[in-house]
Amino acid sequence: MKKNVGKIDRIIRLVVLAVVAILYFKGIITGTVGMVLLAVGVVLGLTASISFCPLYTIFGINSSKKE
Repeated sequence: MKKNVGKIDRIIRLVVLAVVAILYFKGIITGTVGMVLLAVGVVLGLTASISFCPLYTIFGINSSKKE
């Protein structure tokens, strides 16, 4: 797996995960919408932690620095 997620992109993904998690666990977003947003947040967190996004590969996007 070649890294295709840059540093700023990773930070944004982790911030989104944190915001969604806080809103979910405080009960501000609930039900099906809350579960879906939490799942999306977890996926964003996982892709940020491994610096690889499969959708970026499909669309030919690369936000990491060129080697």
